[in-house]
Amino acid sequence: MKNVLVVGGAGYIGSHTVFELIENDFSVVVVDDLSTGFEKAIHKDAKFYKGNIKDEEFLNEIFKKEKIDGVIHFAAFSQVGESVLNPLKYYENNVYGTMCLLKSMIKNNVNNIVFSSTAAVYGEPKKVPIEETDEKSPTNCYGETKLAIENMLKWFNNAYGLNHVCFRYFNAAGAHKSGLIGEAHSFETHLIPLVLKVALKQKDYISIFGTDYNTKDKTAVRDYVHVQDLATAHIKALEYLINGGKSDVFNLGSGIPCSVREIINAAKEVTGLNIPVKEEKRREGDPSILTASFLKAKKVLNWEPKHKNIKEIIESAYLWHKNNPEGYVVKAMSINY
Repeated sequence: MKNVLVVGGAGYIGSHTVFELIENDFSVVVVDDLSTGFEKAIHKDAKFYKGNIKDEEFLNEIFKKEKIDGVIHFAAFSQVGESVLNPLKYYENNVYGTMCLLKSMIKNNVNNIVFSSTAAVYGEPKKVPIEETDEKSPTNCYGETKLAIENMLKWFNNAYGLNHVCFRYFNAAGAHKSGLIGEAHSFETHLIPLVLKVALKQKDYISIFGTDYNTKDKTAVRDYVHVQDLATAHIKALEYLINGGKSDVFNLGSGIPCSVREIINAAKEVTGLNIPVKEEKRREGDPSILTASFLKAKKVLNWEPKHKNIKEIIESAYLWHKNNPEGYVVKAMSINY
């Protein structure tokens, strides 16, 4: 049985990947400082260590004790607006924290890492769907830190033989099919959970920022990929590296464009509830369309999304939010796996 260290395994995508790993008979060790994640999101069969990846002594003890075969790295701050206002926080946590993790991996002869990057490394796309070879020009500090880590991994692979897969996500969405875990942030910015909060009367309305885009219904278009599909990709990538695959970078998306209005209308159909809308001005820097080409991941990793229907994605998210309106704070505390 392979022993996998999941860094940031109490977060949204991390916790779903832990569930998927355990369901596929991996042994899982989770490291998380719980600054943005939730201990209640960690699968009961995972071994959990609370701590920060900038603490190299802490990491070295885990590597020595647990005999890790590979690492999946999710730990990062990810709020775009905050990253612009406080870049020091993002470089210190995302870049320096990753450097500490990589140093510890090298010291303990752990050579395989799957890294959670972002489509934000592309900035304003010159064409869609976006391919991995397209220009990288981030428009915010968050994207810059992720691109810096991608470059660091490239040089560490060259110098130290540290093998990696970098995944550039588009819009992660949905929740685990069981309804036991889902998306919960202390400050929510993602469209689908915000729309569902309106449906559940936790918000008065959903804002549509911009109704003058050059799209079919004049609202911005994005690529939504189910979080369980993302989790599956990480397992495929880890197995690919363990079996001798070469370091590489992949987009992860559904390849299916969906506008803001389409998300709202789909949520109305799924919930059967009213969702008031308020039309507002465009936010500066918001592209009209962001969609991914995932053909490379399909060819190399034999991965493609199984949940391509936006209603199916929203249904899974709605099950989570309806049963856990306060996230992990109240009802989820009594979860029985």
